[in-house]
Amino acid sequence: MQDKIKAVALISGGLDSMLAVKVIQDQGIHVEGINFYTGFCVEGHTHAIRSKDKAKPKRNNALWVAEQLGIKLHIIDIVEDYKDVVINPKHGYGANMNPCLDCKIFMVNRARTWMEENNFDFIITGEVMGQRPMSQRKETMPKVAQQSGAFDRLVRPLCAKNLPETLPEKEGWIDRDKLHNITGRGRKPQISMAKDFGFNDFAQPAGGCCFLTDKAYSNKLDDLWKNRGEKRYELDDIMLLKVGRHLRPNERFKIMVGREEGENNYLEGYTYAFSHIRPLDYTGPLVLVDGAPNAEDLRLAARLAARFGSGRDAEQVQVEVTQLDGSRIAMHVKPMPVADIPLEWYL
Repeated sequence: MQDKIKAVALISGGLDSMLAVKVIQDQGIHVEGINFYTGFCVEGHTHAIRSKDKAKPKRNNALWVAEQLGIKLHIIDIVEDYKDVVINPKHGYGANMNPCLDCKIFMVNRARTWMEENNFDFIITGEVMGQRPMSQRKETMPKVAQQSGAFDRLVRPLCAKNLPETLPEKEGWIDRDKLHNITGRGRKPQISMAKDFGFNDFAQPAGGCCFLTDKAYSNKLDDLWKNRGEKRYELDDIMLLKVGRHLRPNERFKIMVGREEGENNYLEGYTYAFSHIRPLDYTGPLVLVDGAPNAEDLRLAARLAARFGSGRDAEQVQVEVTQLDGSRIAMHVKPMPVADIPLEWYL
């Protein structure tokens, strides 16, 4: 046995991966973390923009977890490589657009590659049998180990006693008796462990950190693909789906409406790429117009923009439409009554 056994852990920023690392650390193993950036992460994006989230910590939870554990964290950008997982998941989608099983296989495979390149010995995840309907079932957990190429070098400390022995256990690098047998979606065992370890602050217990599990976000992504005529996306596309109120009146265009100052400021950074609408005589949101609207569509977009501003009850509101070529059109429009906006326009 080499002088120092080393493990690399997948760190999401949630409680489970935090506990999994601590269980292995307490057995004298050197642990470093990996956090994969896909572009679909929840934490640190909308919380930093919207005022309703002011009370939430503005932090990268994966970095924060690594700091609490005293380990080095490697943040790896996989935005481009991850596209095929989202667009063509071999095992299909979950309830929304989440390719959970393909995602786990992909990330463990990337962790395995990193492990081999950096002379580490095994991989840790915070998985719990029965917690996730796609990737953490008794019959799918072996698939992750096999199809990722990690095989018996993949250790799940929180539910290891429900699974066959891994290489680190067989070799005596870690003690199986000090691992756990947590199952199901309940959180009591993890909360109890956190208290025992002295962790008083942690991210949402389930560690849910992917917008692809969110129905509203998934609807927007599906709409993007349908109206683009193909399943593809760029980073800016998926970031914009996180921000604002999205409405699609017809197949030619949709609008993105800032809901508050923080979102307006964020959308401001995209005015170079979209036609956009600003109120002139009342306060109101910045509205981006995506697609190829005709003149009638632009007037409709202007009426919708007026509806979401402080002049919503006025007879006329003046707005300015800036087109992609830089030309500007001033319009006086009647705000569209909310009762006249079909619910199916909202994405």
